[in-house]
Amino acid sequence: MHKSLALTIGLALAGLSMLATPAQAQSTDWIRQVARAIAAKQTYPRSAQMRGEEGTAKVKITISATGAVERTELVSPSGSSTLDKEALALPQRAGQVPPPPGGATTVTVPITWKLL
Repeated sequence: MHKSLALTIGLALAGLSMLATPAQAQSTDWIRQVARAIAAKQTYPRSAQMRGEEGTAKVKITISATGAVERTELVSPSGSSTLDKEALALPQRAGQVPPPPGGATTVTVPITWKLL
């Protein structure tokens, strides 16, 4: 039996669940654009699939004024080291996101892997 899988960046598919630094004037639209850019790079690591690993990792992403992803930090682990490594790599693979409206900032993104 082949299981289907669901990949989601918390905000990309459902309500606003990304957290941004309060000092920055950020729009909901910009946060959604960032989530879509990251979600476009999301994969389900095969080894995690084979072991039935699921979870949500929260990653803090530092974004420059030009939209370059400068740094990622694991804020809340998923329970799987494989998924956590993937969560940290996703924003780096996106590389560039839309420039933040208020200049350089950080956002915390929940990234979920779920087998269906």
